[in-house]
Amino acid sequence: METLLLVEDDVGLQKQLRWQLEGFSLQVAGCRSEAIACLRRFEPKVVLLDLGLPPDADGVSEGLKTLQELLDLVPTTKVIVLTGNTDRENAVRAVALGAYDFCQKPFEPQVLALILERALALHRLEAENSSLKTLQTPTPLQGILTHDPVMQQLCKTVKRVATSEVTVLVHGESGTGKELFARATH
Repeated sequence: METLLLVEDDVGLQKQLRWQLEGFSLQVAGCRSEAIACLRRFEPKVVLLDLGLPPDADGVSEGLKTLQELLDLVPTTKVIVLTGNTDRENAVRAVALGAYDFCQKPFEPQVLALILERALALHRLEAENSSLKTLQTPTPLQGILTHDPVMQQLCKTVKRVATSEVTVLVHGESGTGKELFARATH
């Protein structure tokens, strides 16, 4: 069951969305600090975010700050902005800041479900793409196969040294992999 985060301060709307989204594990936050705590704890792939959050429940400044903080912490999270019919301009502004999409209140269950499914599908595709890129990217230590704890520690040391600006001397017996370690360090 996918975990979703709902950031909404209206208790009535929270109940309505709990009912509409009963196929998901729904976590609810009523303000920015709760939203950040839930994001860190549950790592939802999708967040439903109302822009009118306390202490600026009538404006959008707190909602936009929440959006920025959510995306700064976990850029792969898909944020769907919940907006009223008269607030389309702010929803478009939120999308320009990195929100995935927006859905207007009052919600049509089918539209919200479609937006959620598309967001989840995109998140899955991006995660799969990222893992495939990781598998295809050659590592500097490619070609070094070992189960020896000393060699594994040496590989870790090479990774740390390779990112610094220091002079390194690699020495050892013939056939121990000095050239591979030198190339990885370089």
